[in-house]
Amino acid sequence: MFTIKNQKNNARRGVLTTPHGEMQTPFFMPIATKGAVKSLSSRDMETLGADILLSNTYHLMLKPGLEPMKQLGGLHTFMNWQKPILTDSGGYQVFSLSKMNKITEDGVTFNSHLDGARIHLTPELSMEMQAAIGSDIRMQFDHVAAGTSTKEVYEDAMERSLRWAKRCKDVPRTDEHLRFGIVQGGTYEDLRERSAKGLVEIGFDGYAIGGLSVGEPKEDCYRFTEFTTRFLPTDKPRYFMGGGMPEEIVYYVSVGVDMFDCVLPTRNARHGTLFTWNQDPFTIDFEKEAKNVFAQSFYTQKRVTNEQFQFTTEPLDAFCSCETCQNYSPAYLRHLFATQELLAYRLASIHNLTFYLTLMRALRASLE
Repeated sequence: MFTIKNQKNNARRGVLTTPHGEMQTPFFMPIATKGAVKSLSSRDMETLGADILLSNTYHLMLKPGLEPMKQLGGLHTFMNWQKPILTDSGGYQVFSLSKMNKITEDGVTFNSHLDGARIHLTPELSMEMQAAIGSDIRMQFDHVAAGTSTKEVYEDAMERSLRWAKRCKDVPRTDEHLRFGIVQGGTYEDLRERSAKGLVEIGFDGYAIGGLSVGEPKEDCYRFTEFTTRFLPTDKPRYFMGGGMPEEIVYYVSVGVDMFDCVLPTRNARHGTLFTWNQDPFTIDFEKEAKNVFAQSFYTQKRVTNEQFQFTTEPLDAFCSCETCQNYSPAYLRHLFATQELLAYRLASIHNLTFYLTLMRALRASLE
């Protein structure tokens, strides 16, 4: 169930209820692709204030596998996480592993990137695997086309995604999970409109905007996200898949998107790039920032591995209260990276995820 509590222009403040709890929207989902956020535990994620994690059907199907996941009682039990989980369907791997798969109307045959074993993933098998995982929100299996594709390729992928969406919807429900359709169509308005209207006709619990974080110019991502929301129901949650930078999230919230995920916080952290506030996040004028989408005026990215931080002992971020900023200096973080201590990944990830989760809290506050 999705309830809108307040709205400013197109931006919405709401509550999304799932079998494992409710989330205040808009919200951000840390990435736990294989059942873990890299370098962090489930308890860490609770401490940071994450209300939902995102895991991946394709990767969990490889290891531990469909039957082992059933025997283990699902991912909530397996990773000791009792809050909601969203699972991507494996559709992104149709794009990211395009050199290792073959697409037919029935589904996609992958050569496993682990051992080369052949795996045939269909919409029905994707839904079965997501059921074994026990996720609260399950995405349709879709065909994601690269951001540099021709209109013919986009249209073919979009139409196939609609047919697969119907097959996913037709799989009988065995519990009270939510199912989301995914809008495709690349950078063509007519294709996006057809995709959105087709999914609404099929009928889903929520709708995702897909295929806009796979190589398109940022201008297109902004334009087509705003365009696509016009055709999605106002009483259903909207999810932008895979985006992105803080200013992007601010803009997408302003046009009516409720849910986000991205690898950037943890990936950048592992490379020593940390997001820091330029001012108290709860004093930011996000409406103004949304109109200045190509700027980074409210935050800075600091590469803590740079020599300039060798003797920096003041806090990394004066507006952050995370474990890292309260206990460790930039000089120490730089030392950890320089000596390849694994603690560097943990402390940097804690900070970057705190930044993103704080961004969402500040955005919600601005909409109340």
